Amino acid sequence: MNTHLDLAAHLEAHFGEHLERAVDIKLDALIAHFQNGVSLEARFADHHAYAITWTWGEAELRIDTAPMHAELATYPNHLHGPDGSLHPDPLTLPGAAPWDNLQRVIATLLADPLLTPLTHSPGA
Repeated sequence: MNTHLDLAAHLEAHFGEHLERAVDIKLDALIAHFQNGVSLEARFADHHAYAITWTWGEAELRIDTAPMHAELATYPNHLHGPDGSLHPDPLTLPGAAPWDNLQRVIATLLADPLLTPLTHSPGA
């Protein structure tokens, strides 16, 4: 079983109408470009170890499970905001199936690539 190959097939089947072009599969990642300008790279080592990075314009955000930032409620998973700030991860759950986590992220990014309510404080 190739996790990234399987994820790419699910992604194209469920979100194909939003893709700019076919999903690119690398040895340890998949890369998807969406019509709303989001470019996403997903790397899943297993159900507990992953990184999902995306760009939109000049902004780059990432959800990952690096065992850092124990002060966050969702430790070890966390969100890096477009300004480098750290936030609890509102979208993924370590141990969940990779597709469950990836589809939640993609559905959210199609609506709001910057996760605005989560990554911007009032008055910022």
